[in-house]
Formats: sequence, structure tokens, C-alpha cells
Amino acid sequence: MPTPSLSTTWDFSPLFANDDDPQIMQSRQKATQTIHAFVTRWKQNSEYTTNPHILRQALDEYNTLFEDTGLNANEEYYFSLRSALEQDNSALHAKQQHADETTIALANEVQFFTLALSHISTETQFKLLVSSELTPYRHFLEMTFAQSPYMLSEPEEKILNLKSLPAHQSWERLTEHVLAKENARIRFADGTVKKQTLAQLATLLSNPNKDVRDQAAKALHKIYKKHSDVGEAELNALLLNKKIDDELRGLSRPELNRFLHDDIDAEVVDVLVSTVESFYPLAHRLYELKTKLFNIPRLAYHERNLEYGAKESSYSYEQAATLVRTVFSSLDPEFGTIFATLTTQGNVDVYPKQGKASGAFCAIILPSQPTYILLNFTGKRRDVTVLAHECGHAINNELMKGKVSALDYGSPLSTAEVASTFMEDFVLDRLMKEATDEERLSLLIEKLDADISTIIRQVACFRFEQELHQTFRKQGYLPKETIGKLFTQHMSAYMGPFVEQSKGSENWWLAWTHIRTFFYVYSYASGLLISKSLQASVRKDHSFITQVKGFLSAGTSDSPRNIFARLGIDITDKAFWENGMREIEAMLNETETLAKKLGKI
Repeated sequence: MPTPSLSTTWDFSPLFANDDDPQIMQSRQKATQTIHAFVTRWKQNSEYTTNPHILRQALDEYNTLFEDTGLNANEEYYFSLRSALEQDNSALHAKQQHADETTIALANEVQFFTLALSHISTETQFKLLVSSELTPYRHFLEMTFAQSPYMLSEPEEKILNLKSLPAHQSWERLTEHVLAKENARIRFADGTVKKQTLAQLATLLSNPNKDVRDQAAKALHKIYKKHSDVGEAELNALLLNKKIDDELRGLSRPELNRFLHDDIDAEVVDVLVSTVESFYPLAHRLYELKTKLFNIPRLAYHERNLEYGAKESSYSYEQAATLVRTVFSSLDPEFGTIFATLTTQGNVDVYPKQGKASGAFCAIILPSQPTYILLNFTGKRRDVTVLAHECGHAINNELMKGKVSALDYGSPLSTAEVASTFMEDFVLDRLMKEATDEERLSLLIEKLDADISTIIRQVACFRFEQELHQTFRKQGYLPKETIGKLFTQHMSAYMGPFVEQSKGSENWWLAWTHIRTFFYVYSYASGLLISKSLQASVRKDHSFITQVKGFLSAGTSDSPRNIFARLGIDITDKAFWENGMREIEAMLNETETLAKKLGKI
């Protein structure tokens, strides 16, 4: 299936023409006026806190606000995306900070509404929840009421909002910005010497040439050590800020706020994490297998995801897009159509460059906005599956549009990775079907690397986060040596005896951005394990894709527990998570058997 002419850079024209577009100010003024109108109409009218009919009117207006302008969402979205492309551009950061400050100010003005709802009596909450008039907003209200024990007064909430920028976001951006400016010169196997950005250095860690990947690792060790003092100060500031917030809110454990916002029971995450932790030996077996395949006693820290097999095929972006679109279209024609639109209408920024954010992401704020995807595509097979992964998020975003209210638009983190890993795995399946036994062994190793990283490694990171917060709350300020020691302990626990905790790797927490979005990482494990269940159902009966689309369109209109229960999935059951891990175990068994059959071990 030929892919239409591809675009490889973001087209911001649906938002603004340029950084100085007069429409930016007009957009800010419109958002401000909309918020002021809502405040004028409802702040002194307490009827909505007791009368279902009046509350329905207020919620309709509140929903329209988030369909239209949000809290200065267009300006904030635009400059956050622009800053991701030029992290070393101070002028952009100033504009982004201005947009953020405006957003915080507007959030402070309008938060009276949900605060008033959260402070009503339990009896009145029940009355509102059973009202048929409020059915379209029932789960939004349930979420609001669930957070009510931890909400403060309006003046206190305003203070917390105002300090979030200097106490969290500015610190976080500091580390991102200093790392984004770094690069190193690498001598390649052909003798050429090239300057490589941080993202490119990370990609070189899986280069088939040992000297090249060792140079990249050495360069990263040096960069992370250079900025470890900044990282130490930043992380301690974030930990202190969170401790203060949690104490003010009366949260009993550091993770609880995350679970409340993700609409998931703490007990479910605890069961998930402990179950995955019990399967750490699968990672140990994989790394032992890789030492046998490479005929080495141990893997260096940076070599744990080293690709195995013949020289890896190189993919142009055009080839990758064609393959992914073909797979998506075979799953469902609408998936293929959405993908084609994304890749031809300026929604994907494809290639790495100096100052650009590393890694990959998919972004959106309001349903009225376009989805944007950032890649750092270098032509590796892994880049093909990353494209599928991020476009899975985008398809999730697009399917929700028009299906749920603006207040229910989005995915809780507990299930945010389901769509992405679902799409990614079907693309890898396609690569598997076309492979010889030798290529299949290589792909199985790659898939195991990805699953171990997505599930087991992320759970190890979650455990690291837990101990990091607990240790800080007992001991106070943590020197980088203590942070590094905790990090190494948890990485070593999941990697096992066949991966060396190489000197310098103790600082690699510095670049793990997810630990600044506290306790986010469990969602990778929950998302992939739920995704595996959905994949199995689709392989058994392709018509189940209709139910998958129903889930992808549901947003936050109900709890993940209830949405999946309707699909026959019980995420409260330990056996569910164990079944997912046993699928990985079965794949590892298959890989070991194939390696023996081919005489590789």
C-alpha cells in the first residue's frame, strides 16, 4: 500500500503561524474572557452544589470551556511543542513560562468550581450521583468526590498552583535543558568522526560495533557525571516539594495522589507491581541467554538491549510509514486512515537534531487541537516500532474525539499505554511473519528486550521511586551518591548477575525523565499486560477489534476497572497479571529452544 507524500516536520499552522503571531495574544484573551464569564456566572451561585438541574447547566458550561479554550491551552500547547524542538532556545523558554503562568492564573480563577463540589457532604454527593440529569457527567463527579478528602481551601489551592512552576516545572526543565545542549564526537567503524546529539548517542548503545557503542556509553557516562550535581539539586527540590504537598493534603503514601488521578485502586497497582517483581528471574534468564549468544561472561550495563543477529536492516522513514500503515489498516481501516493523516499533514517531527528533545512522545491537550508526535528516527528497526507506538497513542486521541465530553477526554495513566503497545506489537508481528528462523531469533530477542524493559524494568524503576521518596522523608536531603546507590540496587535486582552495573551507570537516573512525573512508570507495565490480553482476543476473533475501538473511544467516561470488566477483563485479579507474565515466559522458552535448534547455544 503506497503511502501518500509524507511530511517530516511539524506544521503549527492549525495553532499559530509563528512565535510572534498576534493570534497568540487573541487566544489568550479569549481564554481569559471565557474563564471570567464562567466565574461571574457561577462563583457566587451555590445552587449548583445541591440542585442537580442547576449543576447540569454549570457542568455543560464547564465542559464547553474545555472544548473551546481550556486554560489558555493553545498558547501553552504551542510553546511546549516549540520548546521541545529547540530546548536550547532561551527566548522560547521565556514565552513558554509566560504561557504557563497564564495557565496557572486561570486555573486559580476557575478552581472554585471543583473545590466547591469536593467539599459538599457525602449525602449530597450521593444525591447528585443518582440524578439522571447528571448521567453524562457521573464519572467526572465520582472522580471529583474521590479526591475531596485531600483538597484544601481555595486560597491554599491557589498557593499550591502558583508554586508549582518554580518548585517543580522550572527545576525539571533545568535538567532537560542542560542535557539537551550536550553532544559528543564519535569515531565510526568506517573511520569517520561525527558529532552526535544526546538522542543519537543513546541510539548508538545498540550499534553492532562494540567500539562505537562503548564510545557512546563513555560519552553518556561523562555527560551524566558532569551534570550530576544539577540533577542532585533538582531531584531533592522535587522530592521536598512533593513531601510538602502530600503532608498538606494528608496523603498517606507518596503514590496515592497518582492513583487518585489515574482512577485506579492502590491495591490493584500493589498487586501488579508485586506480581511483576516475582518474575524478575525472566530478565535474568534473558540476559544469561544473551551472554551465551554473544559468547561473553557478562553484558555491560549499556549492552543489555544489544540487538542480536545478522546486520540489522535499515529502514527509510518512507518504508517504515508504509509498513506501519499497512498493519494498522489490516487491523481496522480507520486506524490506517488516521495514520495517513498524521504522517502527511505535519503532525510528526521525524528526525533528530541538536537541541531537540530526546526520545519520542505524543501530545495533545484539548480535543479541538491536532495531535503532535515527536520522533528521533534513525532508521533502525526499533524506530519502526516506536513510530507504531506513538501513533497508537495518537489513534487513541483521535478516536475519543466526538465520542466523549471534553471533561472525559484523555486516558488515565493506568491504561494510557494500552493503545500504543497494542499497535506496536502487531507491527512487530508483521516483521516476525516475514522472517527466516535466523531473523526470527533476532526479532524474538528484540521483543523480549522490549517487553522486559516495558514491564520489568519499569516496575524496578517504580520500586526505586518508592524507596527514593521514603528515604528522603526519613533522611532529608539525599546526595547524588545515595541516589545512585538506590538506583543501582533496583536496576541490579531486575537485571541479575549477567549484567554488570558498570562504573558510571549509577548516574543514569539523571536522564530518566519519568521519575519527575511521580510514579508514572507503573502504567507501562499495566498498559502492556492489558494490551497483551486484548491482542490475544483479536487474534482469536478479529471482530473483537470493535470492542477494542470501544475502549479506545471511552476516555475517562468510566473507571478502567469498569471499562475492562465490560470486555471480560478483571484487573483486580492477580491471576490476570500472572497470565500476562507467563506469555513472556512462553516467548522466552520459545527463544531458548530456537537458539538451541540453530546451534547458537
